[in-house]
Amino acid sequence: MIRRLCLLLALLVPFTAQAHVNLAAVPIGRMDLPWWRHRFEHTKQEAREHPDARLVWLGDSITEYWHREGPNPYQQILPIWRHYYGRYDALNFGLIGDTTASVIWRIDHGEFAGLHPRLVVLLIGANNLGRTHWGADQTVPGIEEVVRDLHRHVPGAHVLLLGILPSIRSAWISAQTRIINADLARRYAGSRLVTFRNVGHVLEVDGRADPALYVDPRMHPPEPALHPDAEGMRRIAAALQPTITRLMR
Repeated sequence: MIRRLCLLLALLVPFTAQAHVNLAAVPIGRMDLPWWRHRFEHTKQEAREHPDARLVWLGDSITEYWHREGPNPYQQILPIWRHYYGRYDALNFGLIGDTTASVIWRIDHGEFAGLHPRLVVLLIGANNLGRTHWGADQTVPGIEEVVRDLHRHVPGAHVLLLGILPSIRSAWISAQTRIINADLARRYAGSRLVTFRNVGHVLEVDGRADPALYVDPRMHPPEPALHPDAEGMRRIAAALQPTITRLMR
């Protein structure tokens, strides 16, 4: 569905201007999907009910997984969220399948209305490398636009930008992930408004993603490793704790 929307948008752009449009850096909503619309409206309701939230996680399904629970220990991620972020009345603005374009649309359509968080933790870009196949040349500007949009809508918030996490999907995706993270590290080095952290190493063994730390290989049928399991998310939270504690002071 995202691909069809992107193609439609491209057709609406004058032919002479198409070469200058980066679809990863423009707002593209997914309101035609009832479940996505429901989840988006839920995040706005959460914002209305928690106007004093000091911390917001923003991203795709990996962020949404912070609220995951299940019968198996590797699915018990919500208790980790509560342990690390409950003290901040934190909000979870993660939506399955979202790209940078989808997040820009959400920000522009009131997701942060009425909020004044001290910190926004942004984890986005993994889906850019999936079906839409937006590489580093499109995804880096897309992430930069998300950051700019956040500063427009919640100007008092510091942005903790996370590198795209390692996955086991394809050699191309792994290569693009490394390029994107290196580019973002250079882009935001020394920034007063954005702190970049790449904590992907906590999910790796010998420089490669450890499938034992992901939910997807345990699914039926198994899928490529993309979403960290409870232990993987605990490692991420522990690695970020000193930075988040400092930025929340």
